[in-house]
Amino acid sequence: MDFNVKKLASDAGVFFSRAMQFTEEKLGQAEKTELDAHFENLLARADCTKNWTEKILRQTEVLLQPNPSARVEEFLYEKLDRKVPSRVTNGELLAQYMTEAANDFGPGTPYGKTLIKVGETQRRLGAAERDFIHSASINFLTPLRNFLEGDWRTISKERRILQNRRLDLDACKARLKKAKAAEAKAAAVPDFQETRPRNYVLSASASALWSDEVEKAEHELRLTQTEFDRQAEVTRLLLEGISSTHVNHLRCLHEFVESQTNYYAQCYQYMLDLQKQLGSSKGEIFSGTFVGNAESTSPPAATSPPAVAAATLPAVPTIPVVPTIVGVPNTVAESVLNPNEVKPPASGTRKARVLYDYEAADSTELALLADEMITVYSLPGMDPDWLIGERGNQKGKVPVTYLELLS
Repeated sequence: MDFNVKKLASDAGVFFSRAMQFTEEKLGQAEKTELDAHFENLLARADCTKNWTEKILRQTEVLLQPNPSARVEEFLYEKLDRKVPSRVTNGELLAQYMTEAANDFGPGTPYGKTLIKVGETQRRLGAAERDFIHSASINFLTPLRNFLEGDWRTISKERRILQNRRLDLDACKARLKKAKAAEAKAAAVPDFQETRPRNYVLSASASALWSDEVEKAEHELRLTQTEFDRQAEVTRLLLEGISSTHVNHLRCLHEFVESQTNYYAQCYQYMLDLQKQLGSSKGEIFSGTFVGNAESTSPPAATSPPAVAAATLPAVPTIPVVPTIVGVPNTVAESVLNPNEVKPPASGTRKARVLYDYEAADSTELALLADEMITVYSLPGMDPDWLIGERGNQKGKVPVTYLELLS
């Protein structure tokens, strides 16, 4: 019990001494041991690394999980050392709704078929997102979090110890300075008058006492200086390890970028596949609408002259289709479908607005720019997914799915 009381009293004395030294430094009444410039640069670099690592970590978590409630839930599960429950992604949930809607509307209807196709793509996108989040969490978030919760805590602890060692060192320097000043004062004014011998004895005794105090303060200063130097070296080594941390985080950043690249590449490929699937369906719908609208707007058969076509499609003589033989070009089909050799029909042309940019694959196709207006028409024997488009003196095949046909 005595030992604990003594230790408690000693710790209280040390704390009081450090508090006095810190307060006097803030007030400018005490000198402070300054660290060298290299050490200060290491400290500033470590603080900068910690601050930006925290910001990058938090914002990456927001990127991977925009829902703040879900992030709080994952944080609580992590602190409780429990497995985070599997959560359905937004894409997978949308796919589920689309599939259920298609079943209600009828999976055989055009709308139902399209819902099923889009829903399947959304499910694949959701699965790709899940894989990306898992990969980014392991390869990027975990190393950043380990640094903040591991290495940085160790650095912070050693820095606090170094700060305490410095306060102890400066307090010892202050005590030694005061002891030397008192010793010099006691030695400088002894009283040698014979009529007052007692004062001389007291002065000599005080000088001896201050000499002992100086020796004690010098001994404590040597000890605290040794402890401070040792702690400074330990802290310096930890701070220099920040360079290794940067190298590790750089490698993790490359892995994060690679995972994100793969994720977006998958999404792009899934959407291209979906666009191709919907393109053929859309072409059929547009083709049917094109012909159907033309028939509905044509005059009755009883009042129309026999020579006038009932549809808005151009009245071009039907050319027999020659079967294609491997290795032998189909000259008839090529001559018909070569846009540079065909002429626009006298009637049956329509205006169309371009929905998306389109880059021509070869010289027979016409490149398109979104929102521009072109003239289109069809030729017998053409693929229903394609039309002939004209823009000024330019002519070429254009995909129907990239157009909005106007009346």
